[in-house]
Amino acid sequence: MKAAALLLLCLLSTAALAVEPGERLAPWTLLDQFDAPYTLNDQTRILLVAHDMDGAKLVNAALEDKPKGYLDERQAVFLADISRMPSVIATLFALPKMRDYNYRILLDRDARIAPRYQAGESEVLWLQLEDGKLVQQKVFKEAGALKSALEAVEP
Repeated sequence: MKAAALLLLCLLSTAALAVEPGERLAPWTLLDQFDAPYTLNDQTRILLVAHDMDGAKLVNAALEDKPKGYLDERQAVFLADISRMPSVIATLFALPKMRDYNYRILLDRDARIAPRYQAGESEVLWLQLEDGKLVQQKVFKEAGALKSALEAVEP
């Protein structure tokens, strides 16, 4: 009985964290792959969130031929939840590879930010923001669709 109550409490607390349209996103600060801080602010128009490596690969595929600053021009940022990645793997392999990318990756190493934004496995969550408030959210499961959506955003 206690286990069922605990499970219910966990599910309710997760649902309470979900962001709804019209809601203001709480500001947060994370480091990117170069250890440079980024703070979510009212100028951010698009927040892309991936909770796993497959989701991150979708973003990478959508941006692979784009010039440096492509996301910045669109006032977009990419948040990657790397909390499940062993720190040794992250330090020795993943971070050096991420430093080769021509876009910023905000790294949620402790799963303190990404769980606020519900995205499934192998998906990228797109949060469309205006003045810090959520206007719309979309889910992408294909790199081509994500690439097209980013291309439709005027810099």
